[in-house]
Amino acid sequence: MAYMKPDDQRLLFLPIGGSGEIGMNLNLYGHRGKWLMVDCGMSFADDYLPGVDLIFPDPEFIEDEQDALVGLVLTHGHEDHIGAVPHLWRRFRCPVYATPFTAELVADKLKEAGLSDEVELHVVDALQPLELGPFKVQYVPLAHSIAEGHGLAIETSKGTIFHTGDWKLDDKPLIGPACPSPVLSELGEKGVLALVGDSTNVFNASESGSEAAVRESLKELVAGMKNRVVITTFASNVARLETIGEVAKASGRRLVLLGRSMERVVKAAKATGYLQDFPPLVDEEDADYLPRDEVLIACTGCQGEPRAAIARIARDDHKHLQLSPEDNVIFSSKIIPGNELVLGQLFNTLAIKHINVVTEKDAFVHVSGHPGRAELKKMYEWTKPLCAIPVHGEARHLQRHAAYARELGIKHTIVPKNGDIIQISDKGLKVIGDAPVGRLALDGSEVVTVADEAIADRRRVALSGFVTVSVVFDRDGSLAAEPLLAILGVPRQDDDEFYDGMLDALEDGIERMPKPAKQSDTMVEEVIRIAVRRYCRREVGKNPGVASLINRRSELEFKK
Repeated sequence: MAYMKPDDQRLLFLPIGGSGEIGMNLNLYGHRGKWLMVDCGMSFADDYLPGVDLIFPDPEFIEDEQDALVGLVLTHGHEDHIGAVPHLWRRFRCPVYATPFTAELVADKLKEAGLSDEVELHVVDALQPLELGPFKVQYVPLAHSIAEGHGLAIETSKGTIFHTGDWKLDDKPLIGPACPSPVLSELGEKGVLALVGDSTNVFNASESGSEAAVRESLKELVAGMKNRVVITTFASNVARLETIGEVAKASGRRLVLLGRSMERVVKAAKATGYLQDFPPLVDEEDADYLPRDEVLIACTGCQGEPRAAIARIARDDHKHLQLSPEDNVIFSSKIIPGNELVLGQLFNTLAIKHINVVTEKDAFVHVSGHPGRAELKKMYEWTKPLCAIPVHGEARHLQRHAAYARELGIKHTIVPKNGDIIQISDKGLKVIGDAPVGRLALDGSEVVTVADEAIADRRRVALSGFVTVSVVFDRDGSLAAEPLLAILGVPRQDDDEFYDGMLDALEDGIERMPKPAKQSDTMVEEVIRIAVRRYCRREVGKNPGVASLINRRSELEFKK
């Protein structure tokens, strides 16, 4: 049964992902029996999900409502806003709308996923409004750390919502229009019912700063460096890539690109009219032969991703490039909360090799793409919303953003969590229900729930090891041979005394079973599991996973 009927005049907001967390942005707006989806992003898994790289919001709610879904509108091309599209689209099947650069990135993902012929991908002129059911959507160009960052003015019969997307103020952007934009003041003059806004940098009092200033700083920094220079940054930041190209030209160095995602972004940028003066590139196979003072390497891995280029270079397992003492690595990026440990390890790996490491703490090499409080204040002054709904942040970010909005005189605020169905009206904001939410994981090529048994087993193996037990029963239920054990990841796994002790515990447990119970594989498996874990807990303090292989000799075998 549909959540809303066609004559339902309520205006609803439902975050499925991205509220109470940074990443996995997926938001829904409901009105007059229809739903509009804004963004469909991913996040990176942590150690709790071994073997998993990516996680997505669970779109179960809109999967059930897909007949009422008028479209998916993408604000910009960052992975936490578009990365789940090829993995989740078949669950809700709807047209997808994006401006040219974002559409180019999405099209590449859809091609890789074999979905190019299935997905109705519309390339949008940002100046032309979209009519999607009861929603009139106008793209609002904003500055951000990627080409074609946009907010969305979503006009309905109940009022206009301004969904900011990710944004910042930059009156001298290197790519894209200047922000502030007169469109923002025009929105405020027409009337904004609610602003649904970015909370990432709400704890920063000042403005984020300009990409133009970073360019000049990097030029000066690299000019004073000897030997190789590596700059690692977010691959999606086209303006920063353009800056690296300008730094290479200013310092007389040849430019090398490393990393598939960086190559993909450069390709998409050139296809949509950006990076037209980018310097010619040197193939990575040839870079190691260049004089060290004549090379500048731009590469992926600024957040310490283990398979990214800079991590592989640091470990000396990159197939084409190695660094030498007195070379330089510049991390032109922010340390994202949660990545401090892995980046610290990477910094130390480089330092041990006597490589000069420069981070945002050492020099002016990065500006954020998200607004500090000074920028938020201006946004609220321009748009004058009646209500404020903070999104794109952890709980503490959302709470601080809501409090700050109240300080600025915003009448109605709310701190949402994923799954809250929020009614927006001229009387304020109210949670009127909750929708099912959760997380999905990309496990290999399969999308599964994060509670999937295979992931849980893998986690247990990682923490406590694994024991496989093979037993063979005679027809009368007695053991036909001594059980065989395969022990992996358990302390003392190669100790004969430990192995024999586990055998004794197993055989004792099986022998104690009533004869009828021995005919049940399920009951035998349970006895084996209990015996192995009890023994391991007592002897080595571990609680390993256990698998049983049960074979029974048939009457035919006896006759032989």
